[in-house]
Amino acid sequence: MTKLRVSSLGRAISTWPEATMSRMFTSPRAPRWEGFAGDGAGGTFFFCGEGDEERPVLYADSEGGAALVAIGLPELLRLLLVAPWWRDCQTFTAEESRKLEAEYLEEMPDLVPRRDRAAAALGLALAAEGDVLARLREVALGIGKDFALIFTPEGEPYDPLFEG
Repeated sequence: MTKLRVSSLGRAISTWPEATMSRMFTSPRAPRWEGFAGDGAGGTFFFCGEGDEERPVLYADSEGGAALVAIGLPELLRLLLVAPWWRDCQTFTAEESRKLEAEYLEEMPDLVPRRDRAAAALGLALAAEGDVLARLREVALGIGKDFALIFTPEGEPYDPLFEG
């Protein structure tokens, strides 16, 4: 099992010196991790292991939940663009996603054209919503079962964001 140890979460994590982060990381499977982005809810995205943008991406929220959500930056960007409500898709179904999409569109009616412009600017082909959710399920509940984020002061693992 891959374990990440952090003393706190949030945007500040990505500014820690690499040596500090390396000492807190406890698994030989992925000896390096790097916080590289945050979300508006206080969560942090981490690259896990060696390499560049193709590394696994773990998401940790500000309330003690974490999950592996993508393998590589392009896959993460597709997830965020196609289903920005991914955290609330607990069943990974298109039906559930459509309901969440309707809520998002009420708040942000121009979401689809903004998404399309972002994808074009990044040179990303967007996958079908069902494919993106199926891949999230595969990564979070399959590949991701071997990853755990440990809160150092208590030595307790973060709760999984998804149950399977």
